Amino acid sequence: MENAIETFDLTKQFKDLTAVDRLNVKIKQSEIFGLLGPNGAGKTTAISMLCTILRPTQGTATVNGYDILNEPDDVRKSIGIVFQQPSVDDILTGRENLRLHAMWYGVPKEIRDERINEVLELVGLKSRQHSLVKTYSGGMRRRLELARGLLHLPKVLFLDEPTLGLDPQTREHIWEYIEDLPEKRDMTIMLTTHYMEEADRLCDRIAIIDQGKIIVMDTPERLKQTVGGDIVCLKTGIADTERFRKIDSVSKVEMKDDYIVLTVRNASENLQQILDVAGKIESVEIRPASLNDVFLSYTGKEIRPETGEGGIVQRIMRERTSG
Repeated sequence: MENAIETFDLTKQFKDLTAVDRLNVKIKQSEIFGLLGPNGAGKTTAISMLCTILRPTQGTATVNGYDILNEPDDVRKSIGIVFQQPSVDDILTGRENLRLHAMWYGVPKEIRDERINEVLELVGLKSRQHSLVKTYSGGMRRRLELARGLLHLPKVLFLDEPTLGLDPQTREHIWEYIEDLPEKRDMTIMLTTHYMEEADRLCDRIAIIDQGKIIVMDTPERLKQTVGGDIVCLKTGIADTERFRKIDSVSKVEMKDDYIVLTVRNASENLQQILDVAGKIESVEIRPASLNDVFLSYTGKEIRPETGEGGIVQRIMRERTSG
């Protein structure tokens, strides 16, 4: 089996809203694959269908070789999930949460304690394993959720915004855990994020998604190369962009707030010519192209803060359980 996940026109509609629109991706075994996009782009909905939490309106997918429509139980047995919304029980201890999860997923009794000890050590919670989860910090709860998702050694791990709201130090630690999993555990990981740095560091390939559709998909490095150069931001006090369009090394010129933003081929070699044309400047900033520049290039906008789509999924789950 070459592909751990494969989708076929996977689509989800909520009345007049198409949350995921004909998603077609192939994710190889032991690959870290990222869905990068703003809140509301369809990332959580896509993962929810692949985890069999939501039923597609159209299309299907295979996860670890099992069809999500016809073999949902087999799909669930072979995956681990770390949800965007907190889902550990805060009136239990960390260890009790893991023991309950091990029982649900059929981890053999004779190795259950060994596995629990291993994942607690992995996420640095062994010293707090007997504390009630309600006494944990947000970062500790996130690490416990990651431990729970890894406990039964899933073939495929889904991470929905795995470091959302965490402090930089905790985020760095979780990145280190995730990076080692494909090689150490032969595990395929699909994650959603709107953090550019997270996608750039962790993912072998990235699909940029917006309004339910895949805009572009490739490795982070190749995506950044499509921008066409480095980014030079100039503050000149004069909103005159035409003079820069005549420079051969400049492929794009735009105004953003009080800055003239240039896309420049080999900016370090061509900066002096740009400064000569600019004349008097207040400030200059040079940086390599980022994934945000890629998103801006393909969609005409930056990743925007919005109300998360997770609310849609949570609402559907509430309606399902209450009805």
